Amino acid sequence: MILALDIGNTQLSGGVYKDDSITLTFRCATTKGTSSDELGIFLRSVLRENGIDASEIKQIACCSVVPSLNYALTSACVKYFGKEPLMIRSGIKTGLKLRYANPKEIGADRIAAAIGAVSLHGGENTIVVDLGTATTVDVITKAGEYLGGAILPGIAMKMHALSSGTAQLPTVEIVKPEKACGSSTVQAIQSGLYYGTLGSIRELIARYTEEAFAGAKPTVIATGGFAYLFEKSGLFDAIKPQLVLDGLRIALTLNS
Repeated sequence: MILALDIGNTQLSGGVYKDDSITLTFRCATTKGTSSDELGIFLRSVLRENGIDASEIKQIACCSVVPSLNYALTSACVKYFGKEPLMIRSGIKTGLKLRYANPKEIGADRIAAAIGAVSLHGGENTIVVDLGTATTVDVITKAGEYLGGAILPGIAMKMHALSSGTAQLPTVEIVKPEKACGSSTVQAIQSGLYYGTLGSIRELIARYTEEAFAGAKPTVIATGGFAYLFEKSGLFDAIKPQLVLDGLRIALTLNS
């Protein structure tokens, strides 16, 4: 079995793979300052509660955008599973050609998602939209070239900025509004959050289609916690919630 761990700014997401199929997914809040023992005990307890013995885990792959947790995560894997994890970073085998000014700057989650996208749609021009704490929009050519993309605030981050940076605007539920023209403050904020994010993504997809693919329509894949909010927007060809975890599994195969 393979254990895949994605450490994001807001959540730790994990998955267990058996014979290339994901059999378990789980998540918890990311807490900066968490110790290796806390992480290790949490991971073993999740597996135990789902009928998986820690000794069944033969390989571990991780990607992290929280550098302060990397040492604790590595130590937890070694202490509680006896396995040195594969950490996604520049320099490992990814199957991608990283066309980035400084590949070391690329977020590990962006690399993992790109690996997952190529495994699903190899030979196709692809755009990956990851709707998490931040929203990232990344471009991968049919030749496996990772060209880069855009990073913008995630929808929850935008809401927090409004409520914390103003005197009167409230925190609202993040939903697709019934109409674009809000007739109350809550509806107006929800409209701005939803359609503002939707418009940003649509514009980036349109620009990348012209810049990178000479107008040829790419395959657009969405992932991340807020992906299903835009499921019926018509922007995406597929929604793959485990895209980053799939990329981690494939990275292990490439680096074994």
